[in-house]
Amino acid sequence: MKLFNRKESRKETPPTVVPNPSGLGTFSGVFTPSILTILGVIMYLRFGWVVGNVGLLGTLIIVTLSTSITLLTSLSVSAIATDRAVRVGGAYYMIGRSLGIEIGGAVGIPLYFAQALSVALYTIGFAESLVKAPLIIQTFGEVNQLYVALAVTVGVAVLALTSAEIAIKAQFFIMGAIALSLISFGFGHSLEPTTIEMWGAADRLSEPFWTVFAVFFPAVTGIMAGISMSGDLKDPSRSIPTGTLAAVGTGYVIYMVLPIVLAMRADAITLIEEPLIMAQMAYWGPAILLGVWGATLSSAIGSVLGAPRVLQALARDGVLPKWMSVLGSGSGPNDEPRIGTAVTLGVAVATVCIGELNLIAPVLTMFFLTTYLVLNVSAGIEGFLQSPSFRPTFRVHWSLSLLGAIGCLAVMFLINAVATVVAALFVLSIYFWLQRRELETTWGDARRGIWMAMMREGIFQLADEEDTKNWRPHILVLSGIPKKRWLLIQFADDLTHNRGLITVSSVLPTGSRDVSKLGDMQATIREYLDKRGVQALVRVVTAPDFLVGAQQLVETYGLGPLMPNTVVLGDSEEPSRRDGYCELIAYIHKAKRNLIIFRENSDRGFGQRRRIDVWWGGLQNNGGLMLLLAYLLKNDLEWSGAQINLKLVVPDRNAAETTQANVDRLIQEVRIDAISQVLVSEGRPFYDLLHESSGDTDLIFLGMATPREDFDFRSYYENLQARTANLPTTAFVLAAPGFAFGEVLSDRS
Repeated sequence: MKLFNRKESRKETPPTVVPNPSGLGTFSGVFTPSILTILGVIMYLRFGWVVGNVGLLGTLIIVTLSTSITLLTSLSVSAIATDRAVRVGGAYYMIGRSLGIEIGGAVGIPLYFAQALSVALYTIGFAESLVKAPLIIQTFGEVNQLYVALAVTVGVAVLALTSAEIAIKAQFFIMGAIALSLISFGFGHSLEPTTIEMWGAADRLSEPFWTVFAVFFPAVTGIMAGISMSGDLKDPSRSIPTGTLAAVGTGYVIYMVLPIVLAMRADAITLIEEPLIMAQMAYWGPAILLGVWGATLSSAIGSVLGAPRVLQALARDGVLPKWMSVLGSGSGPNDEPRIGTAVTLGVAVATVCIGELNLIAPVLTMFFLTTYLVLNVSAGIEGFLQSPSFRPTFRVHWSLSLLGAIGCLAVMFLINAVATVVAALFVLSIYFWLQRRELETTWGDARRGIWMAMMREGIFQLADEEDTKNWRPHILVLSGIPKKRWLLIQFADDLTHNRGLITVSSVLPTGSRDVSKLGDMQATIREYLDKRGVQALVRVVTAPDFLVGAQQLVETYGLGPLMPNTVVLGDSEEPSRRDGYCELIAYIHKAKRNLIIFRENSDRGFGQRRRIDVWWGGLQNNGGLMLLLAYLLKNDLEWSGAQINLKLVVPDRNAAETTQANVDRLIQEVRIDAISQVLVSEGRPFYDLLHESSGDTDLIFLGMATPREDFDFRSYYENLQARTANLPTTAFVLAAPGFAFGEVLSDRS
């Protein structure tokens, strides 16, 4: 029988990498869309502008730096892709399964917008090249660039909606057009006598190096086009590494040759002012136009195919709000995201209306660099942790992934520090939004490995002895079933307010539960605590008797120096168990643990949480611990308005004035907001004063005597119970021997 109702969590069976015979191959599914996106609009319409602004050497540095970052990211992607089955979602899928759904979603949403904006980037480039083509001007005169870009954007989206297979096959013809254009350019001619400028001309105003880098960088981000098709590949684990690295290498060779040819055939001013400078240099100018149109259209097609698939994966994982879950649906035998494509069309059309390449390109740079950064971090963490589950067939040392991540971050700040901070805030806001939604996943990720590594290091760094400066209560709550003694758990939670550790423990009779069922019971209790907002560890053990089980927990529970320093248990009023209960108190004290016996007033609970009475006998031992516990309790949000009353009893009025001054001075030294109240007994019993002064408070802290061999502790405890009956909720406190709580309170170092 379960203690509480809870949801059954179903673990998703780990996906096996089974090739899909109907999927795309390496060449058509990864290499072609990647290389066509790399050799795109930036190469044809902005490469001359890049060379003109930063010179030949500056251009080669930009190409090498950009490609290096892309190459390192490609290596990281290859490692992740060969470790697990990669499904719909590309880079988002990889990050989400590695670092968790929150980080995956925080990067996946910007990645989607980056690819959706890329559609606009490429269709604007197509329109710009079309309206400036001499043949078009001669035939049709002036053509509105915006209208052309909008028409082309709608056209490629319709093509993707009609059939992704047709769109992919069209890319082979486009590749032929690009190859023809590059051959024609290679056999072209110079426009004018020129002197090669290695760093740009000093006598004219040119764009800063990193501004030019930001405009060029989208030219090497084409690997996302191939990676985003992961769900359509026949064998993603083989195709993604091979196709991606081949595309990066091919693009680098072409991009290193082109600037040399450009610098030799025209001067810097001409290169900057003529967007279609390659057409003027080519052996057959129209071939360049065919290449431009083919490259821009293929890049737009690649982006309009990839972006909806990222959106589809985000919706299916529950990252997007529930009312957007329809975006996760697929159509036809190939599960094509037609609704997502329609949404992407809307985003692209809105972006086209901006109509400025140099404005859109840097925004894309930040989005893509953010994605690259997290991909490198994912692979680096997996490689560094060396988890047994991370076994990629394409092995990359974690230091290379780390270098790629550092390169991405450095370049982002060098391009635009403000934009980098804005991008980081955007990603963090999505992350915290997803974290607050407490999304549940059925797959594991690297975060557990990270925490395990940090925990291991932290445990070995902890000293065996507690130090006064950093003391906090780490509480073992002997609560039994949480529902029956919830106020006991809430009291422990209020003391720690998510800074110390709480372990909620239950002792079951031997034989009442099979050992294999204890884990399920612990999970049930943990889920109950989570629903009530309490962060706590859970420990369930079996023993012949509760007191025996409690002693076992006190003796054995913990890990190295990380063990509970404070035990909280409920008051026992059962006479038949009194001897064993008192023995447990003595055992806990002998084990050098602080002890708090919590006796709840079931009618009042914690009252209004406005007043805490500490009955004090001095700073050392129980007094110091009680004052510290009251201070910790007041730091909790629900107790923040409470007043701490420090109550002392003196025999006569002669001692009251001196005691009052000493206590006030002490309160000022320990820097705790408390009010001292010195009560004069004048022969009245202490417990009469206790009932009279604290009868209407919300919580009482009262010290206990130390168990000793020459002391009848059972009689003492029975007397304590009898004389404190009917009081408000009370915490009886017995400090651990040897720990100076006075130093914790008065430490100023």
